[in-house]
Amino acid sequence: MAFWRRGGVGWWSRSLLLRNCITTTFLPLQNSGLKLFCASSGDDPQQRVGFVGLGNMGAHMASNLLKAGHHLTVHDKNEGVMRAFAEKGADMAPTPHELADACDVVITMLPSSPHVVDVYMGPKGLLSASDSVRPSLLIDASTVDPQTCRRLAKRVAECKLSSSSKQQAPLLLDAPVSGGVVGAQAATLTFMVGGSEEALKGAQHLLKAMGTRVVHCGGAGNGAAAKVCNNLALAISMAGVSEALALGQRLGIDAHTLSNIFNSSSARCWSSDTYNPVPGVMSGVPASRNYQGGFSCHLMVKDVGLAMAAADESGSSVPLGLQVFDMYTAVCKAGQSSDDFSVIFQHYYKGKPEQEASIDLKPQRSITENL
Repeated sequence: MAFWRRGGVGWWSRSLLLRNCITTTFLPLQNSGLKLFCASSGDDPQQRVGFVGLGNMGAHMASNLLKAGHHLTVHDKNEGVMRAFAEKGADMAPTPHELADACDVVITMLPSSPHVVDVYMGPKGLLSASDSVRPSLLIDASTVDPQTCRRLAKRVAECKLSSSSKQQAPLLLDAPVSGGVVGAQAATLTFMVGGSEEALKGAQHLLKAMGTRVVHCGGAGNGAAAKVCNNLALAISMAGVSEALALGQRLGIDAHTLSNIFNSSSARCWSSDTYNPVPGVMSGVPASRNYQGGFSCHLMVKDVGLAMAAADESGSSVPLGLQVFDMYTAVCKAGQSSDDFSVIFQHYYKGKPEQEASIDLKPQRSITENL
């Protein structure tokens, strides 16, 4: 096992380490001010935290762990992103397997269920060691289907720990987040957590470094279930608000007036009072900037698709979910997959922008609390 750490030119090696490193794509780093480091020395008593997945969300979450003073090792397929973290003081692991060998706790933030399965159970995955694994706690913050989480929890429970402790096997939490990129950057994420209370107790200090709210949803897979149900409801409510506002425009009611009515009556919801989809009605939301930023239609299709798969497996009836899945899929096929999901008002319902009022509506809640 070997991984790269920021420092002077050169490296420590044993013959096995050197042989392993020659086959990786990381050899050019020898002359870049980074050096090979072995975590097995045990000189640092501080808990070693691993982070896999440095995308739009993961990069901010990992940065906040560094800011909180955690000893961090990172892995991502993007070497440039790992280099940037090395410059901040993190260590770099060539594979998830080698990261696991170096860390006591591992956090993953990945795009989809297949990515999660590969990172955990693939040939070079976190659990690929034939005899035992080092991390006593694994936290998956990815948005995946509950069934994948539960299968993974079963596999983790079959592993043995390499360290000598009373704990027989590693513990796994599924901990998807709400708050989006803005929340990840500001460390204000909400974590929806599935898994044992024992595991959650051990994870609290890490989750609090990346977020402000931690909700224990029950056993394995329940965090993922909460996330896909939340986003299913969000997609349906955005479609409903958009449909009603577009109808109101055609009936001669401007969206400012109708939104004010919604927000003081029984139609009030986050999609109307905080994330209004009509351009010109509310400042600071994606609709006010040509639907850029925010939560993309592509991601909404993914999350609603996870809910549909969970519904199919559990034998649940989800007619509105199926309808909104088709609607957002059509928006994506029309070339607007990267636009914020509130674009459904303009694209699907053909709603019109409004002239900005002298006093526009202000978001009533945090814009990131539901994403």
